[in-house]
Amino acid sequence: MPSADVLPVAPAAAPRQTLTADHWAEAALDVIANGGIEAVAVEPLARVLTVTKGSFYWHYANRDALVARALEVWERQETVDMIARAEQEPSPRERIHTFFRSAANTDARSERILLALSGSKHQAARACVQRVTEAWRAYIETCYRGLGLEPAQARNWATFAYSTFMGTVRMRRDNPDALPTGPQFNDYLRFLIRTLIPAGAQAEASTPPVVVPLRKTA
Repeated sequence: MPSADVLPVAPAAAPRQTLTADHWAEAALDVIANGGIEAVAVEPLARVLTVTKGSFYWHYANRDALVARALEVWERQETVDMIARAEQEPSPRERIHTFFRSAANTDARSERILLALSGSKHQAARACVQRVTEAWRAYIETCYRGLGLEPAQARNWATFAYSTFMGTVRMRRDNPDALPTGPQFNDYLRFLIRTLIPAGAQAEASTPPVVVPLRKTA
């Protein structure tokens, strides 16, 4: 039993709000999308989330831990989640189309995060982008090999496909007026997707591609 002179110390109570660690991570990603990784700071995030700084320290030891978790969340969304959607398709060609459609339908926030992290000097951010880039390229390469391409051919097609996608993303940011709009934009997308499937592989499929309009970056 504790002595009469020493009172037992009650454990620290959990914060009453329902915010989770991932709520903080998503809020940090919003900041990265709009101001880059250097703009992530605890006090402004707490104000946005309408909580105290104490809530932050309930979930994270410091800002670096928050940034690391935000990068983790974004990487999962851009790799594991996208690939899982594509893997639901029965054939390699349909998986390629689904993956391209997912990439084409990426919202403006995700695109800004990608561009912000790509241009960052933050080592962990650049490493994260490199992993995402390689995961995309490697998955597309696997699909191309499923269509019967030789390993070297599949790698070249996958690299070409990813480079084409990234070029479109950067154009939407840097020169959006160069992209067609309306029905002409859908025609461009059909052309783009046809171009990213080898002609021999196209002949194997009877299902035409479903086009999802790309969203212009705000």
